[in-house]
Amino acid sequence: MHPEHPVHPDPAALTAVAEAAAADAGGLDPHLLGDFLDSVWTAVSARRRLPTHRTARYRVLGERAAGDGVALRALLDLYLSAAWRLWRLLPPVASGVDAAAVADAGEVVLRASDDAVAALTEGYQLARRQLVRREESARREFVDDLLTGSSDVPGVLHRAQRYGLDLAAPHAVTVVRAGTPYADGSALLATLERRLQGSAADADPLVATKDGALVVVFSAPDRDAVRDVLTRLRTTLGPPGATGWRAGVGRPGAGAGAVVQSYEQARRALDLARRLDWRDPVADTADLVVHDVLLRDRAAARDLVDALLEPLRGVRGGPEPYLATVETYLAAGGNATETARRLHLSVRAVTYRLARLRALTGADLADASGRFALQAAVLAARALGWPDEQPD
Repeated sequence: MHPEHPVHPDPAALTAVAEAAAADAGGLDPHLLGDFLDSVWTAVSARRRLPTHRTARYRVLGERAAGDGVALRALLDLYLSAAWRLWRLLPPVASGVDAAAVADAGEVVLRASDDAVAALTEGYQLARRQLVRREESARREFVDDLLTGSSDVPGVLHRAQRYGLDLAAPHAVTVVRAGTPYADGSALLATLERRLQGSAADADPLVATKDGALVVVFSAPDRDAVRDVLTRLRTTLGPPGATGWRAGVGRPGAGAGAVVQSYEQARRALDLARRLDWRDPVADTADLVVHDVLLRDRAAARDLVDALLEPLRGVRGGPEPYLATVETYLAAGGNATETARRLHLSVRAVTYRLARLRALTGADLADASGRFALQAAVLAARALGWPDEQPD
């Protein structure tokens, strides 16, 4: 068959090929083929590759398919199925007279399919990357609005549903920081989200990053749900010694405003835990309520610290050994022997420090009121970062 005498395809036959290929690909729209069948027919007749302007059209079709949510595998299946179904209708193949012409037709069809598939894939992947970037941007914007408190509360509630959050039910927030800031798109985020799904919280969590911290917004209908999420969080993050991670947990509450409050509480708990050198890597706001109360009036807390503990600044070795002695003595139930064991000191050294504390502060740990005053002062000192923190 010579290009000077082309045989035009039967439109009905090409339509049948397109519909059959679409069925092969799972019921896609045959129009996603564009002019592929006509183009291949013309290329075979002319014994040449598809021209550049033709392949450019398939790049556009690939973008359209990505935007419509068509799977790339199904899209390529559509084109390849169309190519092999068209093969038997091509004039050189149908006539079977000229073996060389059949070979040429085979080469043209294969190259045309290769060119079309390459253009489709390029367009599809470019469009998908753009869609992912837009989705990531929308997600970051939602996370910012949710955690900082957007004035458009109805809008936030509506957008929350898209991310599996029903904010009419109680939710809590956990904030995690580590030695290395967390970044969007890391494998850890996907792993944590997968581990938390199906937990006792009974709803999908929102796992995101903000200011280098890992943030988890999760359904918290009861304390069991909170405990379950925290257990899964610990398991996923691994031993804190490896990355230095610490987490703060806010109180549960319903509504977009409650999420903002829980987020701020989680951040404060994380900061307090760092100042207090909290042994548990997870600091729950519920366990730090006394410290939180003390810091609601920072000026009053400083007055308490200054009134009782300021004399300790001048002692040899600084205030820290005395603060640690008070904490350990109270944790040991007022037992000097147990205090000495925990601090790796002699009992005589412990009783000396206790006597020195009474002399310097005027508060006696053997007396209920003195014990309470010293405990409150030490808690406030730890929360304020005293004596290192400078006054406001």
